[in-house]
Amino acid sequence: MAERKGEISRKTNETSVSVSVDIDGTGKAEISTGVGFFDHMLDQLCRHSLIDMTINVKGDLHIDDHHTVEDTGIALGQAISKALGDRKGITRYSSIDLAMDETMTKAAIDVSGRPFLVWNVNFSAPKIGTFDTELVREFFQALAQNAGITLHVLNHYGANNHHIAETCFKAVARALRVATEIDPRQASRIPSTKGTLV
Repeated sequence: MAERKGEISRKTNETSVSVSVDIDGTGKAEISTGVGFFDHMLDQLCRHSLIDMTINVKGDLHIDDHHTVEDTGIALGQAISKALGDRKGITRYSSIDLAMDETMTKAAIDVSGRPFLVWNVNFSAPKIGTFDTELVREFFQALAQNAGITLHVLNHYGANNHHIAETCFKAVARALRVATEIDPRQASRIPSTKGTLV
Protein backbone atom coordinates (compact mmCIF):
# COMPACT_ATOMS: atom_id res chain seq x y z
CA MET A 1 0.00 0.00 0.00
CA ALA A 2 1.27 3.46 -0.87
CA GLU A 3 2.22 5.74 1.98
CA ARG A 4 -0.64 7.98 3.05
CA LYS A 5 1.22 11.12 4.02
CA GLY A 6 0.56 14.79 3.37
CA GLU A 7 2.38 18.06 3.94
CA ILE A 8 0.97 21.57 3.72
CA SER A 9 2.55 24.98 4.27
CA ARG A 10 0.30 28.02 4.48
CA LYS A 11 1.45 31.61 4.96
CA THR A 12 -0.73 34.70 5.25
CA ASN A 13 -0.37 38.12 6.84
CA GLU A 14 -1.93 36.59 9.96
CA THR A 15 -0.30 33.18 10.32
CA SER A 16 2.46 30.89 9.14
CA VAL A 17 1.42 27.23 9.36
CA SER A 18 3.23 24.02 8.47
CA VAL A 19 1.56 20.64 8.88
CA SER A 20 2.54 17.09 8.05
CA VAL A 21 0.47 13.97 8.68
CA ASP A 22 0.82 10.22 8.34
CA ILE A 23 -2.61 8.55 8.30
CA ASP A 24 -1.07 5.16 9.12
CA GLY A 25 0.95 6.37 12.08
CA THR A 26 0.93 5.61 15.79
CA GLY A 27 -0.38 8.92 17.14
CA LYS A 28 2.98 10.67 17.41
CA ALA A 29 2.50 14.39 18.01
CA GLU A 30 4.86 17.32 17.55
CA ILE A 31 2.64 20.33 18.07
CA SER A 32 3.37 24.00 18.71
CA THR A 33 0.75 26.66 18.02
CA GLY A 34 1.49 29.10 20.83
CA VAL A 35 -1.95 28.39 22.32
CA GLY A 36 -1.57 25.99 25.23
CA PHE A 37 -5.11 24.67 25.47
CA PHE A 38 -5.31 24.23 21.70
CA ASP A 39 -2.02 22.30 21.71
CA HIS A 40 -3.54 20.00 24.34
CA MET A 41 -6.63 19.40 22.19
CA LEU A 42 -4.57 18.75 19.05
CA ASP A 43 -2.49 16.28 21.02
CA GLN A 44 -5.71 14.43 21.88
CA LEU A 45 -6.78 14.49 18.23
CA CYS A 46 -3.44 13.01 17.20
CA ARG A 47 -3.16 10.43 19.96
CA HIS A 48 -6.65 8.99 19.57
CA SER A 49 -6.79 9.04 15.75
CA LEU A 50 -3.34 7.37 15.55
CA ILE A 51 -2.55 9.88 12.80
CA ASP A 52 1.01 11.17 13.23
CA MET A 53 0.92 14.98 13.19
CA THR A 54 3.61 17.63 13.10
CA ILE A 55 2.04 21.08 13.45
CA ASN A 56 3.98 24.33 13.76
CA VAL A 57 2.17 27.67 13.80
CA LYS A 58 3.25 31.26 14.26
CA GLY A 59 0.20 33.47 14.50
CA ASP A 60 -0.92 36.97 15.46
CA LEU A 61 -1.64 35.98 19.06
CA HIS A 62 -1.27 39.61 20.14
CA ILE A 63 -4.68 40.08 18.50
CA ASP A 64 -6.34 36.84 19.64
CA ASP A 65 -6.28 33.08 18.99
CA HIS A 66 -8.84 33.03 16.19
CA HIS A 67 -6.58 33.16 13.13
CA THR A 68 -4.18 30.61 14.61
CA VAL A 69 -6.93 28.11 15.39
CA GLU A 70 -8.81 28.51 12.11
CA ASP A 71 -5.72 28.41 9.90
CA THR A 72 -4.48 25.31 11.72
CA GLY A 73 -7.80 23.63 10.89
CA ILE A 74 -7.47 24.68 7.25
CA ALA A 75 -3.92 23.35 6.86
CA LEU A 76 -4.57 20.15 8.83
CA GLY A 77 -7.67 19.43 6.74
CA GLN A 78 -5.73 19.99 3.52
CA ALA A 79 -2.91 17.72 4.70
CA ILE A 80 -5.36 14.94 5.60
CA SER A 81 -7.12 15.26 2.25
CA LYS A 82 -3.78 15.13 0.42
CA ALA A 83 -2.70 12.06 2.41
CA LEU A 84 -5.95 10.23 1.64
CA GLY A 85 -5.54 10.77 -2.11
CA ASP A 86 -8.39 9.14 -4.05
CA ARG A 87 -9.61 7.53 -0.78
CA LYS A 88 -9.49 4.07 -2.32
CA GLY A 89 -10.19 1.27 0.14
CA ILE A 90 -11.12 3.40 3.15
CA THR A 91 -13.87 2.35 5.55
CA ARG A 92 -15.38 5.82 4.93
CA TYR A 93 -18.04 5.92 7.67
CA SER A 94 -17.72 5.88 11.44
CA SER A 95 -19.47 7.14 14.55
CA ILE A 96 -18.83 6.95 18.27
CA ASP A 97 -20.40 8.06 21.54
CA LEU A 98 -17.44 9.00 23.71
CA ALA A 99 -17.69 9.30 27.48
CA MET A 100 -15.37 11.30 29.73
CA ASP A 101 -16.40 11.58 33.36
CA GLU A 102 -19.78 13.39 33.41
CA THR A 103 -19.69 14.25 29.69
CA MET A 104 -20.74 12.33 26.58
CA THR A 105 -20.27 13.47 22.99
CA LYS A 106 -21.07 11.82 19.67
CA ALA A 107 -19.03 12.26 16.50
CA ALA A 108 -20.13 10.82 13.15
CA ILE A 109 -17.99 11.05 10.01
CA ASP A 110 -18.38 10.40 6.31
CA VAL A 111 -15.07 10.80 4.47
CA SER A 112 -17.12 11.66 1.43
CA GLY A 113 -15.27 14.42 -0.39
CA ARG A 114 -18.30 16.61 0.42
CA PRO A 115 -17.51 18.99 3.27
CA PHE A 116 -20.24 19.69 5.80
CA LEU A 117 -20.35 20.37 9.53
CA VAL A 118 -23.33 19.87 11.83
CA TRP A 119 -22.43 21.26 15.25
CA ASN A 120 -24.70 20.74 18.24
CA VAL A 121 -22.39 21.62 21.12
CA ASN A 122 -23.02 24.30 23.72
CA PHE A 123 -20.62 25.66 26.29
CA SER A 124 -21.79 27.29 29.51
CA ALA A 125 -18.91 29.79 29.58
CA PRO A 126 -17.19 31.86 26.87
CA LYS A 127 -13.70 30.75 27.91
CA ILE A 128 -11.74 27.74 29.12
CA GLY A 129 -8.90 29.51 30.89
CA THR A 130 -7.93 32.08 28.26
CA PHE A 131 -9.22 30.05 25.30
CA ASP A 132 -12.44 31.14 23.57
CA THR A 133 -14.86 28.21 23.55
CA GLU A 134 -16.39 29.38 20.26
CA LEU A 135 -13.07 28.52 18.58
CA VAL A 136 -13.71 24.80 19.04
CA ARG A 137 -16.43 25.02 16.38
CA GLU A 138 -14.25 27.24 14.18
CA PHE A 139 -11.51 24.61 14.19
CA PHE A 140 -13.82 21.76 13.22
CA GLN A 141 -15.52 23.87 10.55
CA ALA A 142 -12.14 24.57 8.94
CA LEU A 143 -11.04 20.94 9.32
CA ALA A 144 -14.20 19.48 7.77
CA GLN A 145 -14.25 21.98 4.91
CA ASN A 146 -10.64 21.39 3.92
CA ALA A 147 -10.45 17.65 4.59
CA GLY A 148 -13.56 17.07 2.48
CA ILE A 149 -15.48 15.28 5.22
CA THR A 150 -19.02 15.40 6.48
CA LEU A 151 -18.78 15.76 10.24
CA HIS A 152 -21.55 15.76 12.83
CA VAL A 153 -20.69 16.54 16.46
CA LEU A 154 -23.33 16.34 19.20
CA ASN A 155 -22.71 16.87 22.89
CA HIS A 156 -25.33 14.79 24.70
CA TYR A 157 -24.57 16.24 28.13
CA GLY A 158 -21.78 17.56 30.33
CA ALA A 159 -21.06 20.07 33.05
CA ASN A 160 -17.36 20.84 32.70
CA ASN A 161 -16.44 22.90 29.65
CA HIS A 162 -12.93 21.46 29.45
CA HIS A 163 -14.45 17.98 29.33
CA ILE A 164 -16.98 19.02 26.67
CA ALA A 165 -14.22 20.39 24.43
CA GLU A 166 -11.97 17.41 25.05
CA THR A 167 -14.71 14.88 24.23
CA CYS A 168 -15.29 16.70 20.92
CA PHE A 169 -11.64 16.27 19.95
CA LYS A 170 -11.39 12.70 21.22
CA ALA A 171 -14.65 11.59 19.60
CA VAL A 172 -13.70 13.10 16.25
CA ALA A 173 -10.29 11.46 16.56
CA ARG A 174 -11.72 8.01 17.19
CA ALA A 175 -14.27 8.33 14.38
CA LEU A 176 -11.61 9.64 11.99
CA ARG A 177 -9.34 6.73 12.89
CA VAL A 178 -11.94 4.13 11.89
CA ALA A 179 -13.25 5.98 8.85
CA THR A 180 -9.79 6.40 7.29
CA GLU A 181 -8.64 2.83 7.94
CA ILE A 182 -8.32 0.51 4.95
CA ASP A 183 -11.15 -2.01 4.73
CA PRO A 184 -9.46 -5.27 3.67
CA ARG A 185 -12.67 -6.43 1.93
CA GLN A 186 -12.55 -3.50 -0.50
CA ALA A 187 -8.94 -2.36 -0.39
CA SER A 188 -8.78 -1.79 -4.15
CA ARG A 189 -12.16 -0.06 -4.52
CA ILE A 190 -13.52 3.40 -3.99
CA PRO A 191 -16.29 3.04 -1.36
CA SER A 192 -18.95 4.72 -3.48
CA THR A 193 -21.28 3.62 -6.27
CA LYS A 194 -20.22 6.84 -8.06
CA GLY A 195 -16.67 5.49 -8.32
CA THR A 196 -15.17 8.66 -6.82
CA LEU A 197 -14.99 10.47 -3.46
CA VAL A 198 -13.16 13.57 -4.66
